[in-house]
Amino acid sequence: MTPDAPSTTAYPDPPGSSAAGGRADARRWRALAVCLVAGFMTLLDVSIVNVALPTVRAGLHMSESGLQWVLSGYALAFGLVLVPAGRLGDARSRRAVFLAGLALFTLASALAGAAQSQEWLVLARLFQGAAGGVLVPQVSGFIQTLFRGADRGRAFGALGATIGLSTAVGPLLGGLLIHLSGPQDGWRWVFLVNLPIGIAALPIARRLLPPPPPAAERAGHRDFDPVGVVLLGAGTVALLLPFVQAQQWHSPARWLLLPVSAALLAAFVGWEVHYGRRREPLVSMALFAVRPYAAGVLLSLAYFAGFTAIFFIFTLYLQVGLHYSALAAGVAITPFAIGSGVAAAVGGRLVSRLGRRLVVMGLLLVLAGLLASALAVQLWSGPRVGWTTALPLLVAGVGSGLVIAPNQTLTLQQVPVARAGSAGGVLQTAQRVGSAVGIAVVGSVFFAHAGGRHPDWATAFQLGVTVAAGLVLTALLVAVVDTVAGTTPTPARSGGPGGGSGSSGGFGGSGGSGGSAGGAS
Repeated sequence: MTPDAPSTTAYPDPPGSSAAGGRADARRWRALAVCLVAGFMTLLDVSIVNVALPTVRAGLHMSESGLQWVLSGYALAFGLVLVPAGRLGDARSRRAVFLAGLALFTLASALAGAAQSQEWLVLARLFQGAAGGVLVPQVSGFIQTLFRGADRGRAFGALGATIGLSTAVGPLLGGLLIHLSGPQDGWRWVFLVNLPIGIAALPIARRLLPPPPPAAERAGHRDFDPVGVVLLGAGTVALLLPFVQAQQWHSPARWLLLPVSAALLAAFVGWEVHYGRRREPLVSMALFAVRPYAAGVLLSLAYFAGFTAIFFIFTLYLQVGLHYSALAAGVAITPFAIGSGVAAAVGGRLVSRLGRRLVVMGLLLVLAGLLASALAVQLWSGPRVGWTTALPLLVAGVGSGLVIAPNQTLTLQQVPVARAGSAGGVLQTAQRVGSAVGIAVVGSVFFAHAGGRHPDWATAFQLGVTVAAGLVLTALLVAVVDTVAGTTPTPARSGGPGGGSGSSGGFGGSGGSGGSAGGAS
């Protein structure tokens, strides 16, 4: 199957049957809906736990280290399995891997909600994070398989809205569940709410998601590259661990893991190049020869470092510094969620016309919203700060919606369908690494002024937002460079438009996957 193959291959219709074609088209969007519901659950659990931490600590008498592992253990396990799981879906059956991930995530949520001790909850969160990492890369893979052209942009717009909403609405939903269920055991419903959704989604997903193509179409893509899996996994853990444990592991020795990570990841790249000469590697290095893909991954890394950290410090500022309830803190973040959700849907429709320029506009709005939030806290700090930051957060949310969804589309548009899972896994890994690094860096600045006997919460928030804005500015520079490079004429390559399902030849020219969006970047 070539990158630009018609999406009807997933749901073949009888020749000449327009009614059947309409039903197949409707079925694709229903399949996307069930993918997004499942993806929403896994990404929601990244942010929803933040507002539940005080009640979790009281309910299970958890230590500071245990609380940190409830957050970081999920992120660590999630990021560890993204790329191998994406490759497994490419090589075997994307539907089977998706269903397995959904079933395991539902089970892990039940175990987390039933936790009776600190150790139980931490292990359940590790299990839950790994299951989420299995599921998520299949979603972008299915979008590549089921859609093309403008429809693919709209599908990625829906995925971008899901990512933005899951991150922003998590604190609100968590606060509402705790408010309704009571402070003693309300935190359990933060996890148990996934059970009915997962149980209902499993049979629907099994019925709607397309089966894998015939074995002949996947020839050459069944290798799983175990050496690459081990090298990438070890490198990812060594990279993430110093950041996700930044508040608990104070020894400077933790930074020694960074050169270890660099060596392991360099070995991984070397191995992939060597292995790719004979078989299909875990991650094809040819992906990074495509400018929109390489730029999109780097942009995601920088943007998620600033974007995710905002919710971390804002929730702490409101709940600990200003004594907001979990529900009130969640409501204060809602303007961002609303703006992000609406703009992501719009961005998915505009990306084929505006390309990376749309992402540049979105990043400018995010920067304006973040800096306005810091100014609002400077001028009107106090108990009503949730109201004073509402408009700036709405502006930042609109900008975020114009960043995440269009960047997903532009980054993956020239990726062959046969590599969609592993390519999406790399993109998601960049987002998770960015989130971990951003929370550690912005959090360290925040805690430097929010600690001690006389914490200055307003200043801590302002400085944290300033650092986050600097990370978003880095993403903006990447987007501007890619935009300028995209408007510079380049000599036509021989061999025609990007095609092929597995060879590096599938990355030539501007006519790769994405149909009409192919030249948008």
